[in-house]
Amino acid sequence: MPTDSTTVRFNERVAAMQPSATLAMKSRATEMRRQGHPVVALSAGEPDFDTPSEISEAGIEAIRTGYTHYTENPGAMELREAISRKLARDNNLQYSPSQILCSNGAKQSIALATTVLCDEGDEVLIPAPYWVSYPEMARFAGAEPRVVSASVENEYRLTPEQLDEALTDRTRLFILCSPSNPTGSVYTRDELEALADVFRQYPDVYILADEIYEYVLFDDAEHVSFATLDGMYDRTITVNGFSKGFAMTGWRLGYLAAPEAVTKACAKVQGQFTSAPCSVSQKAGVAAMTMDMSPVYRMVEAFRQRRDYMVERLRQIDGIRCPLPKGAFYLYPDVSEFFGMKTPDGNRIEDSSDLCFYLLDEEHVALVPGTAFGEPKGLRISYASSMEDLKTAMDRIQRGLANLSA
Repeated sequence: MPTDSTTVRFNERVAAMQPSATLAMKSRATEMRRQGHPVVALSAGEPDFDTPSEISEAGIEAIRTGYTHYTENPGAMELREAISRKLARDNNLQYSPSQILCSNGAKQSIALATTVLCDEGDEVLIPAPYWVSYPEMARFAGAEPRVVSASVENEYRLTPEQLDEALTDRTRLFILCSPSNPTGSVYTRDELEALADVFRQYPDVYILADEIYEYVLFDDAEHVSFATLDGMYDRTITVNGFSKGFAMTGWRLGYLAAPEAVTKACAKVQGQFTSAPCSVSQKAGVAAMTMDMSPVYRMVEAFRQRRDYMVERLRQIDGIRCPLPKGAFYLYPDVSEFFGMKTPDGNRIEDSSDLCFYLLDEEHVALVPGTAFGEPKGLRISYASSMEDLKTAMDRIQRGLANLSA
């Protein structure tokens, strides 16, 4: 007998979990395209470049040679050794392979670390704007997400004063994302040192450093791994992966590096849930760790050109404030000046969600509202699209905003 989903009793944490707003917007844009609407989607956090050929060839060779069986649960030793060398080379971090866990994407690594470190009554401190999954992962672990808002005036970077005020005796984990999704902001070394000074007063707090965008940097920005700061190594879970820097989103391969006790606990959970990531992806990951980086640099340069174009266009629109991001491939403009305005149909724009759906329905541009990222005055724009699409999208956005009335 069919059962209506509303009558099924679910785990209360699953029932309370919110769906990913970025995936929801991508799904809606895809459906509109199927219906024949010429939607330009600037909502997904995915490079529009193919995986570099040497990485793909390594995966193909793995299939040809029968490397299609289970590997060790933490990941093949070959890959963990390659990651260990990469962390020493690029991040000045010394991690043995036993401290490294390979997973089915960096997202899984974050979920594992949150699950093993947090318990009922704990707080997870999350700067906003934040990636949409952080609070949901905290809640699923039984912890309470505690959000502290960074301002557009400070280019969405948290100050040490804000951090000190937000930390409590219940804080178990702090999530740091630099370069940031959704803002593209990058903390300087001095800013990270100032945050570390605060953490030295709270020795029981762990820091989860999400460094998935480390290679996507612009101008004079420097990537600093938080675990390199004095006293932070034994308290930091460094999370990274292959999706963004190597355009390997579909390969689903990430990793974490942490104190060995934390890594072993994460591996225990992974062993019961999924076991190791795909063997073929792991061979491709080894190639990524050792390849010539020229394809990555070319991709990043293309992102920089797109960033410059998009920021220039957005700043030409009265009412928009848009910081110049130093990393990732997102913009997070403040669009609150348009709240309270009316659409040509007479509907009132109450918040960024209303604004995004207006631009999707009327101008066929898919963006993600800031309500999903904990900062409702803004919205996220991904410029991981062709310049042609970006120009079309900006023409439509500019027209749509001009059609709003006070």
